[in-house]
Amino acid sequence: MPSHPGQPAPGPQPLPGVDAIIAVGSGKGGVGKTTLSVNLAVALAKMGHKVGLLDADVYGPNVPLMLGVSGQPKALGENRIEPLQAHGLKVISVGFLNPGDKPIIWRGPMLHQIVKQFLGMVEWGHLDYMVVDLPPGTGDIALSLVQSVPLTGAVVVSTPSDVSLQDARKAIEMFRQMKVDLVGVVENMSYFVCPHCNHEIDIFSRGGAENMAKQFSAPFLGSIELDPEVRKSGDGGKPIVLEGENSPHAKSIFSFARKVVARVEEIKAGESASVIQIQ
Repeated sequence: MPSHPGQPAPGPQPLPGVDAIIAVGSGKGGVGKTTLSVNLAVALAKMGHKVGLLDADVYGPNVPLMLGVSGQPKALGENRIEPLQAHGLKVISVGFLNPGDKPIIWRGPMLHQIVKQFLGMVEWGHLDYMVVDLPPGTGDIALSLVQSVPLTGAVVVSTPSDVSLQDARKAIEMFRQMKVDLVGVVENMSYFVCPHCNHEIDIFSRGGAENMAKQFSAPFLGSIELDPEVRKSGDGGKPIVLEGENSPHAKSIFSFARKVVARVEEIKAGESASVIQIQ
């Protein structure tokens, strides 16, 4: 609804039926953000939750590939879109609308509009969690998301390397400036386990993201190993968490997902307490 002269523009509007919205971001590309977004969403679904996955990385919409799903979303009457379904998730992505190798070359207003459409026009139904895979960096998409809906919190993904950590700090500061709670920081590609001797090798150093989380007084959500099986499963459209919690390749991701759930409940409890105090 447009605002009247002299009245402030409407702020972020809750999505009916969606209990928690979690943005997954990073300061730079190449840190496995989409891999963790997809596996987090599927892990939450396997834990019994109703989950939606919104692929907001319009420049590199890799969610369809990693979920092994393709097709055109169906129109449901006027201005309503039915999301696709995969592995227990409801999913929407620019990759469904713009398949193939043709790039998306859009300016800010068009990016803002597609985010609003994915949020407000998609028939999400009731969700316990909506996971939003953001593009790398601190640009228009993240700002549009925060302006459109109240985020429950944000997960920041980083590798242990100094280059990745430098940009992850910018992502943390971005969310804080936009007054978005930090669900926490997760360290991806933290170490590699040699398949021959089971020795852990710190390819990108180790512990940098945990130390950064401490510096920012942010929760640390765990370390995810660098595992070729995770890459193979993503390229094959079968996220590694489909193997279940007992899989050695998926244990650390399920641990990460449980910490996300606990942290989201903590944030929501804090919000409820604040409302009670105000009343």
